[in-house]
Amino acid sequence: MRNRTESVIERVACAKMPTEYGEFDIHAYENQIENRVHIALVCGNIGDGQNVLVRMHSQCLTGEVLHSVRCDCGAQLDKALRRIAAEGRGVLLYLDQEGRGIGLANKIRAYALQDQGFDTVEANERLGFKADQREYAAGVQILRELGVVSMRLLSNNPGKLVAIEGYGLSVTQWLPLEIPASPSNLRYLTTKRNKLGHALRSL
Repeated sequence: MRNRTESVIERVACAKMPTEYGEFDIHAYENQIENRVHIALVCGNIGDGQNVLVRMHSQCLTGEVLHSVRCDCGAQLDKALRRIAAEGRGVLLYLDQEGRGIGLANKIRAYALQDQGFDTVEANERLGFKADQREYAAGVQILRELGVVSMRLLSNNPGKLVAIEGYGLSVTQWLPLEIPASPSNLRYLTTKRNKLGHALRSL
């Protein structure tokens, strides 16, 4: 893939963005290959780029905008922004890859299959997708462009850790970002732990 071997992202806009968590700068990046727009929220001064607190977060309209509790995405986004703002230095990448990369319509198709008894992995696979279609090369390129050299990664997903290091950025600390389970998302979170290896020790 070209995005593994050459830069495919371009910063097209930057502005101040005050939030309920604190002050951020918002940067918009266009992926020239996939016609996607990714967002970086930067808090404070990246400085030498070492040990930057980073959350690489994939878009979830249902969880973040519509407040669905079928997943933990909205709560993870809030918690990550709070932690970065409290520290005063960090980056939250908001990547345009809805539904673990299958897109919004297919995610709702997967929800319908889950309503029939399939888990989140089985539903994606019945639709003809891998369990997780996401890819992180563009995100790594954005972090490099922002001056990040090494990071403390906010994530429960060991696959994300491996992918980021595979693209040449150093992860100096892996910081799980657990959200308490609810009756609505317990099966979803259990499947992520058991089938995808997510670090969810509180289940």
